[in-house]
Formats: sequence, structure tokens, C-alpha cells
Amino acid sequence: MPGVGELLYLSREEVERLLDIDAMLDALGKALIAFSAGITTVPPRVGIRVPDLGILGTMPGYVPGVALEVKLVSVFPGNRDPLPSHQGLIALFDEGDGRPLAIMDGTYITGIRTGGTAAVAARALARKDARVLAILGAGVQGASHLETFPRIRDFQEIRIASRDGDKAARLASRHPRAVVAASFEEAVRGADVVACCTDAREPVIRRAWLKPGVHVSSVGGTFGPEIDRETMTSSRVFVEWRGAATNPPPAGAHDLQGLDPDALTEVGEVLAGTRPGRTGDDEITVYKSTGHAVEDAATARLVYDRARGEGAGVSLPL
Repeated sequence: MPGVGELLYLSREEVERLLDIDAMLDALGKALIAFSAGITTVPPRVGIRVPDLGILGTMPGYVPGVALEVKLVSVFPGNRDPLPSHQGLIALFDEGDGRPLAIMDGTYITGIRTGGTAAVAARALARKDARVLAILGAGVQGASHLETFPRIRDFQEIRIASRDGDKAARLASRHPRAVVAASFEEAVRGADVVACCTDAREPVIRRAWLKPGVHVSSVGGTFGPEIDRETMTSSRVFVEWRGAATNPPPAGAHDLQGLDPDALTEVGEVLAGTRPGRTGDDEITVYKSTGHAVEDAATARLVYDRARGEGAGVSLPL
């Protein structure tokens, strides 16, 4: 049977060049609103475990008028530089006739849209006068948060903490207001926003370290909880989707297991104004991420549209 079209291939280098980060933040917010409004189709992701090594996950999603896509992403935490722990591919399809449109690097998109969605949540939930940011973890997600969070608040001090001091120093050197903290506790105490970006198997923060009114963000914890139970049960908790509490990992989050899903608020509901966000200056808010296919759809669409407009990428016959 003859081919019926062309497939656009976009490399990691091209994806990075084509993606407008500020446009991504706006697109992510709209995607979260669409999800909470019930107009998207996103089944829980499925993970294939490779014993003692990692997970291969599949994340299909459909956001009407934006993208029909599927991402394949592997999480192998034992990988060492230059091989990242998270690696992936994203395929886009025509939502009208199902034709494959493009395949692109998903590794960069996974990293930047995760930090970007956390920044969108922080923009809605953190105190307006937040001035001190603590980033725990100096890997891909630490870098993603350093790229995106300063876009939503004018942080005067950014504390970087990592179990690897050299990595923390390298990441801190990328921003003029960033400094290295000697420990997670040192970074967290007194911070207005705390961003947990680790591959920890057990909590990396404690409720006693948190100041009143802090916003806590957690995007790690693939293999265990990143936030202590006292913080989770004493704070207002916000999520991409309530299913993160009712589905076991890897679809759901370790930190959310056992919590009442009706007590959780979706960030899309806050952005749409259908449920409240922060209700007081001393309230502690927590955003717990599992990653979501609507974020991949929104980000990949931006890349694809700009690639088509510029004639970027390589067209392959199907």
C-alpha cells in the first residue's frame, strides 16, 4: 500500500529552539482549564516496570482544538550524565482523520513542561509578595524550575540545594540571584516558595521547616513520597487531576495516597475561577504533580506549529 502522507521529525535541538517558554506557560494554563472543564480525553498512564532499573510509561491525550498525541517516556533514575533519567518521544496525530503528523523529542518537553506547570500553579497559589525561592534538587527538574519560576515572581534570592554540592553550584551559576544552600533544611527555612525536584524515595522536607504562608511544589517522587505526611495533611493541596489520589503510582502520586480526593483542588479549577486558590496569607499551599498528558499536548502543539511556520525539521515519507 503506498504511503498516505509525510511525518515531520523534530530533534531535541530543534524542539529547544522552537519552544517559546512564556507562550508555553499560557498554553499550559489553558490546557489545565480544559481538563478540569471535562472537555479533554486523558486515560491514566500505564507504566511498564523494568525490575530494579526503571519504568517505561505511555501517556496518550486529546485536547480538542490543540492536539491528539501520545508520549512514550522512560524513567531510569540510575542513569548518569550525560544520559538523563527521563527520556521520551512524542507523536502528534491529526484530530480530524488520525493521520500521524509528527514525532519529536519528548525529553526536553517533559522536563520543561513539568517545571512550567509547577510555575503556573505557583503563579496562582504563591503569595504575591514571595521573594525567596528554594529549589531542592539540581538535576533536569532543578534546571527547569530555575528557568520557569523566576518568570512568575520577582524572586530576590534563589536557594539551590542538592545532595551533590557540585551540581548545586553549577546550577546556581546559571542565575545571578541564585546561591547554594548547605542542606535542604537550610534552603527551606524562611523560603516563600519551596520547589521539590528530587528522585527521593522518602520525604525531603518537614512541616517544622516551613514558614506560614509558604507555597510548596513537588514534581518528584516517582518511586516514593517527596513531602512528609504532616505537611500533606495540614495544608491545602492542589493537583493537576484528582485521579492522582485515587490511582496508585505510577499513574497516581505516592504523596497523595489515602487523601480524600474531594478535599483536593485542581489547578485548572483555580485558574478558571470555579474553586478558590489561596485563601489567606498564612495558609500553606501544596501543589503535587504527577505530570499530565494535556501538558505534553499543549507544549508539543506550540513546537509543531512553529516548526511548520519556519519550515523546520525533516519530513519523512509514510
